[in-house]
Amino acid sequence: MKSRVGILVVLITLAGAAPCAASAPQTQCAPAGAVPAATTPVAFWSTEARCAVVPGAAGPENFGNKFPGEAAVYMGIVHAAIYDAAVAIEGGYQPYAIALRAPHASPRAAIATAAHHTLVGLQPALGLTPPQQAIVDGDYAAYMDAVPGGRAKTRGIAVGARVAAAILARRRSDGREANPVFGQPPFVPPAPGPGVWEPNPGDPAPPVLGLRLPGIRPLALQTASQFRPGRPERLTTAAYAADLRQVEELGRLDSPVRTPEETAQALFWTDHDLRQWNDGMLRLAADQGLDLVQTARMLAIAHVAGGDAMIGCFDAKYHYWFWRPWQAIPRADEDGNPATDPDPGWQPLRPTPNFPEYPSAHACHTTAVTRALRGFFGTDAVPFTLDSRVTHTTREYDRLSGVVEDVDLARVLAGFHFANSDLEGSALGRKVGRYVVAHLFQAVSHD
Repeated sequence: MKSRVGILVVLITLAGAAPCAASAPQTQCAPAGAVPAATTPVAFWSTEARCAVVPGAAGPENFGNKFPGEAAVYMGIVHAAIYDAAVAIEGGYQPYAIALRAPHASPRAAIATAAHHTLVGLQPALGLTPPQQAIVDGDYAAYMDAVPGGRAKTRGIAVGARVAAAILARRRSDGREANPVFGQPPFVPPAPGPGVWEPNPGDPAPPVLGLRLPGIRPLALQTASQFRPGRPERLTTAAYAADLRQVEELGRLDSPVRTPEETAQALFWTDHDLRQWNDGMLRLAADQGLDLVQTARMLAIAHVAGGDAMIGCFDAKYHYWFWRPWQAIPRADEDGNPATDPDPGWQPLRPTPNFPEYPSAHACHTTAVTRALRGFFGTDAVPFTLDSRVTHTTREYDRLSGVVEDVDLARVLAGFHFANSDLEGSALGRKVGRYVVAHLFQAVSHD
């Protein structure tokens, strides 16, 4: 993997097919002066979905409310709708939720309607306030005003509406609207003690995240626990002691051994995963010259795998309740391991996400996405770039697995995870990615 400093572009060059409009409608997610987001309907509505899911802290065009764990699930659902609309018009692949054939429908109208109606139909669990939903509605109206009227547009709207209805029916009562409470069943942690995660302190206490995820019905997997990893390293093992010493040295706020390059690597990956990945995949689609249905398929495979990886990861997190380095290092005198020593003043490079440690969610998600992309392209040797709005840099990779190696180390460098948690998270993500590639979004056989 190579790194280079790059100019951070707020909106990226978007991909998918030949341009569909002379100019982009000016929307919240495609402000004036930016690269036109209306280059293709898949790219526009993929970006619109991202903006409606990802919080504004990840960029001013975003107006959503979901932290990366839940955001991955919503992106998977909306991209499945975009895919089904594209397949209804272009054909060639098995649908996700509904089989339609409408070759003469407008792809712009169909994809816009499928994405918009799905986003709106995911309310109230999507969590958009009335002004935020008004942005989605206004962006849809502006986009559709730019689509020429006629029979193709009418057909496209009908196709998109049917796709959205099928997707929403498939997701009805899927667990997204549950509101579990930390400390109440089924989220009652084990008694406090060595190895047991406790929420981050604060006054007021910060919210514990990810409680909905274990109960959400997966998008592709049979159950959330289908690929649940084995238990974390036992506290008394040499392997645990080695992992603790590694994160203690490299992940501490004032580490004397972490290099400036390693600090930049750690901070790069503290951006919102879904903002980074969606922008990066749209660049990839443009670089690879993918057409409309190919772009829709690539995004659906990757986002469905990423969503299910997050569901499976948080199932494991709240099954094992394993403690974070910020707890384990100051309390190393309680772990029963003679090879560890406490450091009462230890702090991580950045504040730790407020949910259990094992396995690493970023590793789960990143590896599922890259493994899905590998399945799509048929090779690991895919040149790829991702950017960070935290470091204002771009990282370049010549193979997809290089991203996984980068993330796995970065979470140790940030002080968030033990190395074993990253490795197990990546193992879970690989299994999810392979499963999605093997079971969904297949080419139609003409035998």
